[in-house]
Amino acid sequence: MNAEPPLPLPPTLRRSIGLWPLVLYGVGVTVGAGIYVLVGVTAGMAGTLAPLSFLLAALIAAPSAFSFAELSSRMPRSAGEAIYVLEAFQSPRLSQVVGLLVVFAGVVSSATVTNGAAGYLEQIWDVPGWLTKIIFVGSLGLIAGWGVVQSVALTVLLTIIEMGGLLVIVGTGLYDLGGLPPLATFTAPENMPVSFIGVISGMFVAYFAFIGFEDLVNMAEEVREPKRVMPIAIALTLAITTLLYFVVVAVAVAVVPPAILAASDAPLALVFEHSTGMNAAAFAGVAVIATVNTVLVQVVMAARVLYGMVSSGTMPAILGRIDPDTRTPLMATLIAVVIILTLALAFPLGGLAQTTTFAALIIFTIVNLALVRIKLRDKDTTPHYTVPLWVPIFGAVMSLAVLVFATAQLFA
Repeated sequence: MNAEPPLPLPPTLRRSIGLWPLVLYGVGVTVGAGIYVLVGVTAGMAGTLAPLSFLLAALIAAPSAFSFAELSSRMPRSAGEAIYVLEAFQSPRLSQVVGLLVVFAGVVSSATVTNGAAGYLEQIWDVPGWLTKIIFVGSLGLIAGWGVVQSVALTVLLTIIEMGGLLVIVGTGLYDLGGLPPLATFTAPENMPVSFIGVISGMFVAYFAFIGFEDLVNMAEEVREPKRVMPIAIALTLAITTLLYFVVVAVAVAVVPPAILAASDAPLALVFEHSTGMNAAAFAGVAVIATVNTVLVQVVMAARVLYGMVSSGTMPAILGRIDPDTRTPLMATLIAVVIILTLALAFPLGGLAQTTTFAALIIFTIVNLALVRIKLRDKDTTPHYTVPLWVPIFGAVMSLAVLVFATAQLFA
């Protein structure tokens, strides 16, 4: 009697992403539309020492980044944060809450950015706002569902354009850097345009510009050699964004007085006008590209989190289905697109947008504590990237400190 042929294995995500596409994806996630506004806010607090605020912000973000690097090397899975929390605390409910918090932060951020992009696009074509939003998000959803290679390729292209816009700011304003006070004068507050408190306040605000590197962990199941590549990609993402921010902000406060930057809704466009004498309309187009990049990345990320949570039993099985042709989680992608569109069409989301930052800080705190728990409990002998125990402890403390500061600022 002939044996029954084995059933075909269900399709899985395709491991097709190498190191540098992943790094550019990470830079695209992190260097979003926020930097175009945060330059002015930070300059208003820290004056000409705003670059120092960004440098200090990178230092307090680094421990969390390296905690994510170890966890992604230990457990290279989609829905990374939810998986880490489940492994550490053995609590499906907490894991589900964290996973949904990640999705929530992504879709609210995308909906907010969609509203901003629609407002700009309405100036270009005579189409109702609701239709603009549907076309905008729907098109990016189709790309995300088409395939991860196509999504990452477009993200890489948009990131290069986005970085190019920032490098134009740097190139046209380098001559003015000589007018900045040397950082050495930081020890003499009487010679400074702002106090030490202003620099620290600016640091807490600048910290928000570094949120985004954590989205990389949700691509782990589509990365080649994830145990080796993920930590390197996270570290390079943080290093590149830190250098880019520092130089861009240094040029910005050298070209335009900090008080004027702080009063502008588009500070980098103002820097472009001052340093080149040209109209800032072209540079505004780069900002729109940043919004496109943000939404595409968040659609891909949210779909991977919903897909990854199925394996832990905290999401319905239908969200874990992979299309055999596109090798993407189409149902999870569709759910992410529908939620983003619903929020974008139903709410202005002005104040609600701030909740994405609060969600990210709560996630950072819990994930750092998860790594502390795992390192204290487990004697893992399998090879992976590792950090000293003080790194996640410091990461949790700093994430909680920024969360408290942000909450105090909200109610001040």
